[in-house]
Amino acid sequence: MIVAGVLAITEVLSLDLVLIMCAGAAGAAALAAGLGASVAVQIVVFGASALGLLLGARPAARRHLERGPDVRTGIEGLVGRPAVVLETVDHDHGLVKLHGETWTARAYDPTQVLDVGRTVNVMEIKGATALVWGEP
Repeated sequence: MIVAGVLAITEVLSLDLVLIMCAGAAGAAALAAGLGASVAVQIVVFGASALGLLLGARPAARRHLERGPDVRTGIEGLVGRPAVVLETVDHDHGLVKLHGETWTARAYDPTQVLDVGRTVNVMEIKGATALVWGEP
């Protein structure tokens, strides 16, 4: 159990997901020892557990960690959302209701004029202004 603890703590420093798998295997060997298994059986349990964890669980865990969160927050989370025009939006000015808040807005396409009540898509946020696009 001490070896499992040391390996787990060392994994925190390396973040390679190898030592934590060995820690799990050491824990399995300690469990076998607690059940009265011989040293030879403990070594086999450690080896089989380490191999299984390294080949089975580690690749899935790495994919999960490398993928990272797919959640966009802040301004990035507003891009692509629908908004409702509160005041006519053109190239120079306008207001939209976006995610429950009133935002100043301009048309993403300078030739578009978007009427009140129309649903538009947020294409970009520049400062405190939403650049919006209405489907023709």
